[in-house]
Amino acid sequence: MTQPIFMVGARGAGKTTVGSALAKALGYKFVDTDLTLLSTSGMSVADIVEREGWEGFRRRETETLKAICAPFTVIATGGGVVLAQENRDFMRDAGTVIYLRSPASTLANRLEDSPLEDQRPTLTGKPITEEMKEVLNEREALYQQAAHHVVDGTLDPAGVVNAILDTLALPVAR
Repeated sequence: MTQPIFMVGARGAGKTTVGSALAKALGYKFVDTDLTLLSTSGMSVADIVEREGWEGFRRRETETLKAICAPFTVIATGGGVVLAQENRDFMRDAGTVIYLRSPASTLANRLEDSPLEDQRPTLTGKPITEEMKEVLNEREALYQQAAHHVVDGTLDPAGVVNAILDTLALPVAR
């Protein structure tokens, strides 16, 4: 498989952690859309949202997604990348999409354990567990629609990587 592999899921799903480990196992390049957007814009996600609103951020996110798409690359996407039909279609057509699925309680625990306020602005202003429930209610069908494969994101990172490798039947790099 030479096509890129896109990691989708909510904030805290492990897209960056798992994506990086998966890329290493496959000998692929790893790219994170949020980190790329941060470095190319010189602003955090929170700064972009404050200055341009969510619409401006989503526009930049789509541009970044398309710009970094390349063969032999694992791409960790932002949690809301699936909100745009254009992005869902692009990822499905350009590569393989893996949805790291976890319940709201798991996502909330991870976000509370590793808060990155500037990188992960609140979407609703509500407590994190309540927010994650709302986000999953809104996006679950979109993650499913985008995904070629759904993987249990509650496993430890190595377990998730192994599940993906098994699902895709990909050889690991030597």
